[in-house]
Amino acid sequence: MCSSVVLSLHLTKMMLHLTAVRMGSLLARRATVTLTNSSARMVSHDVAETVDMSRPMYWDRVDLPLPDRPFKDAMSAAEKSLKQKEKGPWGQLSTEEKIALYRLAFCQTFPEMKKPSAEWKAVLGGIFIFLGFTGLVVWWQKVYVYPKTPRTFDEEWQAKQLKRMLDMRVNPVEGFAAKWDYEKGQWK
Repeated sequence: MCSSVVLSLHLTKMMLHLTAVRMGSLLARRATVTLTNSSARMVSHDVAETVDMSRPMYWDRVDLPLPDRPFKDAMSAAEKSLKQKEKGPWGQLSTEEKIALYRLAFCQTFPEMKKPSAEWKAVLGGIFIFLGFTGLVVWWQKVYVYPKTPRTFDEEWQAKQLKRMLDMRVNPVEGFAAKWDYEKGQWK
């Protein structure tokens, strides 16, 4: 009993040692990769812009006319003075100032959002390019890959085969030989 306890303790100690060695090598590799990536990033100055997803996002959508936040968060001094002027009577604002205030809150107007785009042209062009390329592949396969059509597809061969089957009276009860008038030599 005592030897089994000692053996299990020894095995547990070995397992912990192996796990620690594996974790150490894994962390060493990870640190190397992190150092390599950070040095490469510092050399290339290629830092991606991060977006804070905890803050409300702005988008122009017809089905949601009021976005969660205004279009411009950071305003210049002229825009700040215009926002102060907005708090007063709107009759004193000119049309240009009203448009500028609208552009602070929204990027596009409804007519600008509803304006049809020319994306359909690119989609249709892509479809035609794909169909043209597919047609070229099918033509190439027909010319260079597939064998010639067998002679049994020729109309002359099929006519001879039909005549032979009628002469042999193949399936005379319900088949096509039953629809052939043998006395007149024509179809019934």
